[in-house]
Amino acid sequence: MHSFSRRTLGGLLVGAAVAPAAAQPTAWPDKPVKLVVGFTAGSATDITARMFAQKFGEAWGQPVIVDNVPGNSGAIGTDKVAKAPPDGYTLMWSGNASITILPNLQKLPFDPLNDFEPISTSLVMPSVLFVNNDLPVKTLAELIAYAKANPGKLSYGSPGVGTPQHVAGALLCHLAGIKMEHIPYRGANLTDTMSGIVPVGIQNAGAAMPFVRDGRVRGIAVTALKSSPNTANLPAIAESGFPGFEATSWIGLLAPKGTSKEIVEKVRAESLKVLADPEMVKKFAAMGLDPVGSTGEETRAAIARDIPKWAKVVEQAGIKTSP
Repeated sequence: MHSFSRRTLGGLLVGAAVAPAAAQPTAWPDKPVKLVVGFTAGSATDITARMFAQKFGEAWGQPVIVDNVPGNSGAIGTDKVAKAPPDGYTLMWSGNASITILPNLQKLPFDPLNDFEPISTSLVMPSVLFVNNDLPVKTLAELIAYAKANPGKLSYGSPGVGTPQHVAGALLCHLAGIKMEHIPYRGANLTDTMSGIVPVGIQNAGAAMPFVRDGRVRGIAVTALKSSPNTANLPAIAESGFPGFEATSWIGLLAPKGTSKEIVEKVRAESLKVLADPEMVKKFAAMGLDPVGSTGEETRAAIARDIPKWAKVVEQAGIKTSP
């Protein structure tokens, strides 16, 4: 569901290196910066935000505080940033759910395209389909067969309504001809699948892979088009009988509309340095994340492109929109 080039980051770093020093503001920041996350602590969005916040704070000499504002799949936090003063002291670490999927499901109090200054797209990740270890399935085919043989017994958890994980689960059920009740949370929740309360889960790779690698849940498949070493070579749903199946997540940096170009560019330049740091790249890979890096214009174009793309998936999956 994304079209970011893997070569983008290198080219942007070159551009950042030759940017004139005069373009960098000298006064900002002179107090703590708030980085809003629309999900609970422990989610992939939250964990990566804290990684960037630490690096930002070290570079800028001011604390960068992660502010968790969960609810409505990130939309409550996103709205908070849309209405914040455009002074650079409130930034958004945004998952794509609230700005590209939810617009197809409900009327939002903000405009994803016109109420923000996009800074950069930072990370891309698939989601992982996993099950409780006691569920007698080890492959996607076995999960589908179990669901058909046990109608009404399966449910799956996601980070919330309208997230890529919710949509992926609904689409899989539609294509496979099975039923699983959707259980939305306010962020990553794998404990209920570990305990068997919700036997199936779909979460961002960043949240799920540590649990899969430790054997606390059993990984079944990923929602990328292909399997990857970053996700323990779990087979892709697209490679398991559903060609073209893709439901990936991406995380972008946004600022309120009207934030100065100088501040936007300073944040973007620092984010590119984080994405190019070899130690950070290793940490991202361990979480199943791929660094991207983009211009603000590319991020805005991605939002505009992905809204209608997700609209088609929502329609195909049969997810009901609000009146």
